[in-house]
Amino acid sequence: MTTSPTLDARPSPYADATTFPPLIRAYTDLAHEVRESNLLRRARWFYVLIGVALLLGLGGAVTGFVLLGASWFQLLIAAALGILFTQVAFIAHEAGHKQVLGSAPANDRLARILAGTIGMSFSWWDSKHTRHHSNPNRVSKDPDVAVDTISFVEEDAAQARGLRRWITRRQGWLFFPLLTLEGINLHVQSLRYLFSRGKVKSRWLEITLLSARFSLILVPVFLFLPVGMAFAFIGVQLAVFGVYMGASFAPNHKGMPVIAPEAKLDFFSKQVRTSRNIRGGWWATTLMGGLNYQIEHHLFPNMPRPHLAKARRLVRQHCRSLDVPYTETSLFRSYGIVIAYLNRVGLAARDPFECPVTAQLRRA
Repeated sequence: MTTSPTLDARPSPYADATTFPPLIRAYTDLAHEVRESNLLRRARWFYVLIGVALLLGLGGAVTGFVLLGASWFQLLIAAALGILFTQVAFIAHEAGHKQVLGSAPANDRLARILAGTIGMSFSWWDSKHTRHHSNPNRVSKDPDVAVDTISFVEEDAAQARGLRRWITRRQGWLFFPLLTLEGINLHVQSLRYLFSRGKVKSRWLEITLLSARFSLILVPVFLFLPVGMAFAFIGVQLAVFGVYMGASFAPNHKGMPVIAPEAKLDFFSKQVRTSRNIRGGWWATTLMGGLNYQIEHHLFPNMPRPHLAKARRLVRQHCRSLDVPYTETSLFRSYGIVIAYLNRVGLAARDPFECPVTAQLRRA
């Protein structure tokens, strides 16, 4: 059964244990079939080819930067870097899930290096992302639904004040414009985590990686380009990186059921019912780094990207036999769902003292 959420589906009340019937053996049976199909095996040659393509792309961007000199065509190089860094982030994400190399330590080292290459702390991301996978869309436990400029649940939206209230009331329409700042936010959150007082694994290694990365980007840009052009270059690179990252991760869970904090759910229901796949086949997989198969990724986080399409067929069969909704839609339809969902949540931020009649006349 293939379904997609409707735009008028309410984001609340939260789903609870009675909303999702328990399917204790569902995951066990599916996992057995996945192992029998050998879909958890490493796909080293695939990642070698992706790595070579990214190195060639980065080499071409550097060459173009040198040859163009002080030209506004440098902004095209900046945009290309934003795209390439996002593709590197996809590989770092997969290495963080132990998909790329044969051992967990080797994958961690690769993920840490790749994350440093794009200006992010792997330790910060790993802590945050692990909690997300354990409890997707669960209030108070999934950091991806915690308020951060954007409110993802009505309770957070209702508490917005000042400028954030103004943003929250329009957050669906502002979502993609705000993503132009997400690149800066990822850098800031990483640095804040690395310089925090708590225990941070490989703190000084990651600080060194980020320092080297920012030096290699900023020094040549401001050394060889006029100041105004240099700031424009960095701005375009960050904006493209932020929008691409956000546009790739946003369709996966936003607008899907939000789980009550104390709900007790089986693993299969929790992962399938809170995740959304994106249609498109190979082009969507290339564009989104495998995140288009979000249901399969959440069920089998260490499954390499090339095997997700085959796993999709098995998961769909199990969902059909168990009468569990399997949500899959187009990329642009998913963006429409996300925007509508965020706007609906944002209604909770309206001024409680505002007269509805006056507000309607003001909009007319």
